[in-house]
This record gives sequence, structure tokens and C-alpha cells, in this order.
Amino acid sequence: MIKHYILSLDPNAKHPWDRCVLRDPITGERPELLEAIADGAGNQAGSYLIAVNVEVTVLEKTSAALKKPSESAIAPFPPTKPETMKAS
Repeated sequence: MIKHYILSLDPNAKHPWDRCVLRDPITGERPELLEAIADGAGNQAGSYLIAVNVEVTVLEKTSAALKKPSESAIAPFPPTKPETMKAS
């Protein structure tokens, strides 16, 4: 079973739980990995010895989420010159 998630890594985050965040790309919710493992075991009552294989393939990388707004890729508007009013 292949699931897709958005992984956000920010070692400078204020809170430790925000340093490594895994989210569903459609809902934005944090996935319940235990539910995914239970689905893989068939959701049947009992105790299981399981092996979990984690294989990560980076499909796309962007660092824009970690940039400060001042470091945005969008160029700011050029400064405007004050307009002079002509008296008539």
C-alpha cells in the first residue's frame, strides 16, 4: 500500500513537534500511522508480530515553506514616487 504525505522539516521551529511534520497532501491532517498499520494487518482482533518497511522516495522538494516572508521568490513592488499636484 502506497500512501503520499507532505513532510515538512524545520530544525528552527519554536516547538519540537513542529520540527518534523507529516501531513496528508489533500486534507492537511496529520496521518494516523497506527491505523495504516492496522489496515495492513487486516483490522482483526489479536496480537501480531509485524515488520514495517519504511521506504521514502522524494517526489518533489521545495524550501519556500522555510523561508522568511522577506526572502520570498516574489519580487516586491518597486517603490513609488510621490505624485506632485499641479495647481491650476
